[in-house]
Amino acid sequence: MLIDPKSSLVKGVARLSKKDARSQTGLFLLEGLQGLKEALRFPKLIVELYATPECVERNPELFERARGSRIDVTLVSDRVLEQMCDTTTPQGVVAVCEQVDVVLEEVLRLKPKLVAVLSQVRDPGNAGTVLRAADAAGADAVIFSDNSVDLYNPKVVRSTTGSIFHLPIVIGAEIGDTIAKLQQAGIQVFAADGGGSLITELPAGTLAKPTAWVFGNEAWGFEPETLAAVDTVVGLPLYGPAESLNLATAASVCLYQSAFAQRA
Repeated sequence: MLIDPKSSLVKGVARLSKKDARSQTGLFLLEGLQGLKEALRFPKLIVELYATPECVERNPELFERARGSRIDVTLVSDRVLEQMCDTTTPQGVVAVCEQVDVVLEEVLRLKPKLVAVLSQVRDPGNAGTVLRAADAAGADAVIFSDNSVDLYNPKVVRSTTGSIFHLPIVIGAEIGDTIAKLQQAGIQVFAADGGGSLITELPAGTLAKPTAWVFGNEAWGFEPETLAAVDTVVGLPLYGPAESLNLATAASVCLYQSAFAQRA
């Protein structure tokens, strides 16, 4: 069992909380039981797995699945796990995984019907929750712009609760080029922003077409050139006195509206 939080192995795992180390190695940290449960559907992505004895004892079936997939489980002390993890109160398990992102051309070859695009989304929790909502709505892909938060930021990974493994994800995309390529592929591009056409006024036939929803920064929205590039700017009606909706909440509504229309 690993008990020395200052060992080189522990420091190597802990370094993956930093973007530079993730870029150099092509690896990322996956913390928590739900994330591990989803990752075990793709066991070849798991490079290393560390857990406390208590966590293994409480979740025997999960770790039996890991061993059945020929993944070695390295036992560690609580202090070691705390050193490895980004959270202050880890759940007792952390995995080192291979990165899963794909290129935009691979997504377009799949002829997607519903895509979420994150433009300048900097908040990790929002980004991960939008990805999770896209997964739940049956989206075919999620695209992170080059000025959005890193997909493999531990806070983003945690907030996806495993959805990071469920659908193709593009990172580092230039937003103008991405919008143009989506349009060239026959996909209409909507920007979710106030001041545009209300989503409730869009015909169901319009919402049913292949669609990419672009979501901007919660604090300052979109750059003018992004709004100029999309096909339609779409807003959500506010029936109560709230000033606005949280980005992830608005994204969930937009994605589900398209999902409802496409499955009608």
